[in-house]
Amino acid sequence: MGSGTRTVSYGVIGAGMMGREHLLNLFHLRSHGISVVCIADPYLPSQHHALQLAQSFHCSLKVFSRHQELLDSGLCDVVVLSTPNMTHYEILMDIINHQKPHHILVEKPLCTTIADCKKVVEASRRRSEIFVQVGLEYRYMPPIAKLIEIVKAGKVGQVKMVAIREHRFPFLVKVNNWNRFNVNSGGTLVEKCCHFFDLMRLFTSANPIRVMASGAMNVNHKDEIYDGMVPDIIDNSFVIVEFDNGSRGMLDLCMFAEGSKNEQEISVVGDMGKGEAFIPENVVRLGARVDGRDGVQTLKAEDKRIEYEGLHHGSSYLEHIHFLSAIRDLGSSDLAVSLKDGLVAVAIGVAAQLSIEKGRFVTIQEVMDEL
Repeated sequence: MGSGTRTVSYGVIGAGMMGREHLLNLFHLRSHGISVVCIADPYLPSQHHALQLAQSFHCSLKVFSRHQELLDSGLCDVVVLSTPNMTHYEILMDIINHQKPHHILVEKPLCTTIADCKKVVEASRRRSEIFVQVGLEYRYMPPIAKLIEIVKAGKVGQVKMVAIREHRFPFLVKVNNWNRFNVNSGGTLVEKCCHFFDLMRLFTSANPIRVMASGAMNVNHKDEIYDGMVPDIIDNSFVIVEFDNGSRGMLDLCMFAEGSKNEQEISVVGDMGKGEAFIPENVVRLGARVDGRDGVQTLKAEDKRIEYEGLHHGSSYLEHIHFLSAIRDLGSSDLAVSLKDGLVAVAIGVAAQLSIEKGRFVTIQEVMDEL
């Protein structure tokens, strides 16, 4: 950090699992000229866990029960919003409309509905002094970032197909089990898979036009009951996304596949070659059609800037580096995820959820027009 660079003060709204993950990343980034000064969360156990983390890093935190108290305190320049999905809209609007400007990193998904996403986008346009980034941090995972670099350099040619497989464990337990119900999360294909729809759009350099999906709740959460209600989130799905340049994306999601070597496998095929990323193996493979199978290269994907890997293989750490760069020099971050990116990722997820319900293709225009 340069001697003339001002320390940037952070506050975290929502100190549950993801909020504490952000705190850990920020504590490891103090040498970059940041200070974590406050948190807000109404849930006492989350407050307690956050304070324990701060103490382990010899830091002190001001604790608020309400996000409005944190905003009114004037203590922070930047707010990280990591509350349950269904609260994002209300809190985002409070932050954006607050008298004191705060830059915002909001966890994915941007909001649970397209209508709310649109209102946030419109409100943000009126506050040009505020930088808002959506927490689609999978872009920053070293293997994915390497694959993005390869694709953008034209090494696979014009992208025709993107295939993403996530085979993993079930949803983790969150405070009050909010993530067990579509009404709270937006549905699995919004809550979890907006990451992958964002990557499809990034790899294809195109906009989605229609979506077809098949999915169900076949294994997980079927024997769980909360306040007399059984969870309704799906645990597996196939999703096909068609883009306006003729390319296609496919998602293969299974959340009862703990016995997998890699949690994510991403394949991007162009008219000249193919690139693949494997996580957590942290390997990228690249092959050209003219060289055939024998010409496939295997590359190790690493980023020496990562000082803390955390829950997402260092991607959250890199996300914060890019975000900090962007707020110090508005718009400077090459891979900053915009509100439009967050909106489109939600729109694809909403279309996929509706496709499962209706049993047909759903156009993006169809869901974008619904308010």
